[in-house]
Amino acid sequence: MLEEFKKFALRGNVVDLAVGVIIGAAFGAIVNSAVQDIFMPVIGAATGGLDFSNYYIPLSSKVQAGLPYVDAKKQGAVIGYGQFLTLTLNFLIVAFVLFLVIRAMNKLQHAEAKKPNEVPADVKLLSEIRDLLATKPRI
Repeated sequence: MLEEFKKFALRGNVVDLAVGVIIGAAFGAIVNSAVQDIFMPVIGAATGGLDFSNYYIPLSSKVQAGLPYVDAKKQGAVIGYGQFLTLTLNFLIVAFVLFLVIRAMNKLQHAEAKKPNEVPADVKLLSEIRDLLATKPRI
């Protein structure tokens, strides 16, 4: 069983998947920071200087007005639409960047497919020999 597990774990697909997950997590952290530290402050400034992630609608009378979103959630039910919009923007940025990456990869693959296939030297030499032999009369 240990040998079978080792064979499974060392397959190329499993290793590729692990690398993809690790890179994806790091990329997600970068995008999350870009949204929270760059885009949302700009949007917040455009909407009156408020912290956009703290926009919410209280659903309970226990929630005091003006509390940060995290504290309001502790007091009662709230709809955190600012947090939702932040995460939606985060998703859109990730999706757009992935679109650009996949688009670039497709262009590279398309350009690679358009390249004329070079004939290896040994095949070219064998073709020349074949052609020379074809021109000689048979005995």
